[in-house]
This record gives sequence, C-alpha cells and structure tokens, in this order.
Amino acid sequence: MSSTTVSASSGFRLPRWAIPAGATIGFVAAYVIFRGTATLPHDDEAPQFLAVTDLREWIDDHRNDNPFFLYFLNYIRLGVGALHTLFQTVLYALGWPGITGVMGALAWLAGGWRTGLLALAGVSAFGVLGLWQSSVDTLALVGVAVLLSLVIGIPVGVWAGLSARVRRTVTPVLDVMQIMPTFAYLAPLALFFHIGAPAGAIATMIYAIPPAIRITALAVAQVSPTAVEASTSLGATRWQTLFKVHLPLARSTMALAVNQTIMMALSMVVIANLISAPGLGGDIIRGLSRAQVGIMLPAGVAIVVMAVVLDRMTLATARKDPRARTRRTDLAVAGALAAAGLALIPVLPAVWPENVTIDVVAPVNDAVRWAEENWYAVTTGIKDVTTYALLNPLESLLTSAPWWLVALAALILAWRVSGVRAALTALACLLAIALLGVWEHTMQTLTTVTVAVLVTLVIGLLLGVAAARAPRFSAIQRPLLDAAQTMPAFVYLLPALALFGTTRFTAIFASVIYAVPPVVRLVEDGIKGVPPTVVEAAVAAGSTPGQLLWKVQLPMARRAILLAANQGIVMTLAMVVIGGLVGAGALGYDVVSGFSQRTDFGMGFVAGVATVLLGVMLDRITQGADRRTSPRKRKMS
Repeated sequence: MSSTTVSASSGFRLPRWAIPAGATIGFVAAYVIFRGTATLPHDDEAPQFLAVTDLREWIDDHRNDNPFFLYFLNYIRLGVGALHTLFQTVLYALGWPGITGVMGALAWLAGGWRTGLLALAGVSAFGVLGLWQSSVDTLALVGVAVLLSLVIGIPVGVWAGLSARVRRTVTPVLDVMQIMPTFAYLAPLALFFHIGAPAGAIATMIYAIPPAIRITALAVAQVSPTAVEASTSLGATRWQTLFKVHLPLARSTMALAVNQTIMMALSMVVIANLISAPGLGGDIIRGLSRAQVGIMLPAGVAIVVMAVVLDRMTLATARKDPRARTRRTDLAVAGALAAAGLALIPVLPAVWPENVTIDVVAPVNDAVRWAEENWYAVTTGIKDVTTYALLNPLESLLTSAPWWLVALAALILAWRVSGVRAALTALACLLAIALLGVWEHTMQTLTTVTVAVLVTLVIGLLLGVAAARAPRFSAIQRPLLDAAQTMPAFVYLLPALALFGTTRFTAIFASVIYAVPPVVRLVEDGIKGVPPTVVEAAVAAGSTPGQLLWKVQLPMARRAILLAANQGIVMTLAMVVIGGLVGAGALGYDVVSGFSQRTDFGMGFVAGVATVLLGVMLDRITQGADRRTSPRKRKMS
C-alpha cells in the first residue's frame, strides 16, 4: 500500500512524515534567519535576583519581630529543633555499645539472625570507618524526618485512600514535590527557617513524605470492598471499620511506605548539609569541595551501609506475617543483645575508640590518581567525544536560538506528543523561566539533561530487553539494580569524580548511573508483560527474534517504555542539578553558589524555581505521552 491515498470522499491525504518534515524545515529556516537575536543572556545582577536577596536581608532583620515569624515559623523551627535535640541526646547517651546492642536486637526481631548480624556489622562499620559521630548525627536527623513524615503522611494517606476527592486534590501536589529536584527545597527553607538541623530535618521531611502518602493511600484503597461491606453490615462505625478492617489489611503495604520514607530521607540528608544540617553529608561536601574521593568514600560507604541495614529491617517487618508468633529463641537472643549493649554503656566509652578505625583517605586518593594517570586516554576520549559531538552543538543551538523559537518548538512538540494541556503547561513554564532571568542557564541545563537522558534510555533499553529475554541475565542483574536503587544520589558522584574530574561530563556520567536502574526495571517489566499468547502467535507465524522484538514486544510495551522515559528524565534532572557541585555549571552551580555566597542568594533561589519549572515541563510532556494513543492506532481509527 502506498503511503498516500486518494479517495473520492476525503481527497488527497498527506504522508504522515510530511507535516513533521515541513515543521522541521520551517524551524531550521527560522533559526538561520533569527540566530543570535532574543537570546536572553544571563546577568548575575538581574533585578529579580537582587529583589530576592533584598527579601532575604529583610527577613533576617525582622525574623524576631514580625508576627508571622515570631508566632508561627519560629515555633515550628524551635519544635523541630527540640525534637532533633531529643533524638541526638538519646543516641549520644546510648553510645556505641547501646546503639549497637539495641539495633542488633531490633533487627534480629524483625528478620532473624541474618538481619541481626547485618545490623551489628553495619553499626560497627560506622566506627571502623572513623565516622561514628557523623553517623549518629545522620541517624538523629533521619529519625526526626521520618517521624514527622509518618505522623503527617500516614493520616493524609489514609484520608486519600478513603476519599477519591482528597486523592485527586493531593496527587498534583505530590507530583510537584517528587518532580522538584532536591536542591530546590533548600533555598525557601533557608529563607524561612534559617539554616541548621531544624531546616535540614524539614527539608528531608518534605522530600520523604510523598511516598508515605502515596503508598498508604494505595494500601487503604486496595482493601477488599467485601471486607468493608461486611464490617458495615455488622454495624461497625466508620472509625471501627478503619481501625479493625482497613489498617490491619493494609499493614504490610503501609510497612513498605515506612521503608520508602526512610530510603528517601537518607537520600536527602546529604544534600541538607548545604544548609548546615549535621551528619555524614558534611564529609561528602568537604570531599567534593576539595575534589578528594578519599574523604568522600568512607562517608558514602557509611550512608550505603546505613541504608542497607534500615532497608532490610523494614522490609523484613513488612513481609512478616502479623499472626505469626516470634520464636522464643529469637526473643531470648534479641533480649540478650539489648541487655548487653545497655549494660556496657557505663563501662565502655560512648564514642567509638580511635585506635579501632581504618584510615582510607590516602590510599583511596592514591588509587584515584593512579586511575587518572593510567586511564587518562580512555576517560578523556569518552569525555571529549561526548562534549564535542553532542554537548557543545546542542548547547550552541539552544543558547543561540531566539527564546520565542525555543518556546514555539516546545509548544508544538508537547502538543504533538501529549496534547493541548501539556503543551500549554510547557509554554507557561518556559515563559516563566524567561521572566525569571535564567533562560541561558536553563538552556545549558536542558542540554545536559537531554544528553544524559538519551544515554540513559539507550543503556536502559539494551539492559531491559536483555533481561526480559534472558532470565539468567535478569537474575544476575537484579541484585545489582537493588543495590543501585538503595544508594543515595550523592554516592554516584564518587566514581564519576574519580574518573572524569570536575566537568559537565562528570554530572552526566553520575546521572546515568543514578537513572538507569528504574529505566531497566520498567522496560523489563513492560516486555515481560506482553501476553504469552501474542508472542506464541508471532513465533508461529514465522517471526524471527528481531521481528518479534521490533514488531510485537516493543510496540505492546509502549506505555512501560514511555513511563521509563519519564522516570529517566525526572531522575536525571535531579542528578544533573546535584552535578553543579562537580562542574556541571548552569542552574546547579547557581543554586550551590546561592547557598555558599550570601550575595548570590537571589540567583540561587531563582535557579531553584527555574529547575522546578523545567522538571514540570519535561514531566508533563512525557506523562501525557503515556496516556495518548499510539500513531498506529490513531491512523487505524
């Protein structure tokens, strides 16, 4: 059949490629004609930045006499600070013997001897790495943030699970909170809550609370309607039905909400150090500022160990049958561990002994220098090819094109991919970015994000397809993906910094490692989700493995692949902004500069807002694509 058709009723119909090709030619012509005009260059002294900086100065001057701060925000800050002090005091009083014994006992009760031994080894590792004090501070901050997240998130999640109206109201707010890169939380919190542990705990809570609400709502909404109807028919009140039916049946899934909240909090506490939150983040930031992986690595390992221990404890609790009784042996061992730890508090020093530590700073720095010297040709080649073949041309295109042409291109692309609503959202976000005065740096960030997403999707598709078609490869790959998704985002900067130094490519490399695991999982699940009957029919019709993949599996897994693209974009954007600490420049650097230099606060604050707008634009376009019908179906309809 020809790509064009002639019909008496409809007349001549253009080929499918004609309109996109015509639009592309038109944009190329417009770019050639108007190149270098209306480019909105960056100005560090823009009035918008100065106005926000002046606002901060005013707030600092009136923090203790303005009623809003004096009777509302200050009390929140003092309350969170008191809660953090309580957690910190208790942990300091327990010391390393008490914390080790109590954590080992709780882990043993949660998951048996394997989890208990893992907790004992993990807590001891904090001291062996020479990071006991920082680890305790991180535990205190995580404890406060998780407690606040659950106290607020679980009731809201239950309410959303019981009410579709509340769920529709809460979902857009949660979407924005999860799209928003972590750096974007820090500027407003520093503005309203000053810096220190309370602001860090609040920032961590805001980042960690969405999964608590989402998963709790899902757990409550999925409770069997039959059980709820039976409870109601027996005369139970709404509160009795909630506490006797909904919550017990949703218990295991709600335990998963606790697990995810803890993991998100651990990811955020490092970044919270930028607003002077205590803990392991200080060691990582110090290592980044000095470009010394030897300082960063022990802290990164400590965070990973903490994440693994808490992850295994909470997952074991979630999987445990609530009706099953704990064995007497486990109770006895757990009691003995806790008792031994508490009994040794007055005997042993509270802080881990310095003579039982391992100093890895010098050896790691030596290893990094060796890698830089011996792998220089390979790493420099990869970096230069990517920079000169992709980054520089794309950045030149976006920064030299008129802002209105870029906005028009985004409008048409969003309209074509995701519909009218996404197109208007994309246009509104770009117009707001232009008004904020950070257009040039936003285009530079968009360049880095685009290249990182392309690399992420290529790697994610290859590994996802390979895992879906080879069960043995999937079994080998899955534990690696589990470990990769457990690690906090900052840890990925370690290998990137060691291999490539402080450059834009370092941020891209780290963001690819960070974003690939969920993309691989989604692609693999999407291809595995293709009905076996369809696959068998294609094979029976004589399809080769390649034809089966391209003609059947990938088209039918389209929704999963589009969701993978969406997740890749959101995670890459978040990581690229963190890459501002290792030479990524653009919006990430602006945000970091805004925290480190008081005079640049306005620029950093505005850059954080622009990052959120960029994330919302990209997220809405790709989410809309997931809901649109495929071009093939539109053609057939």
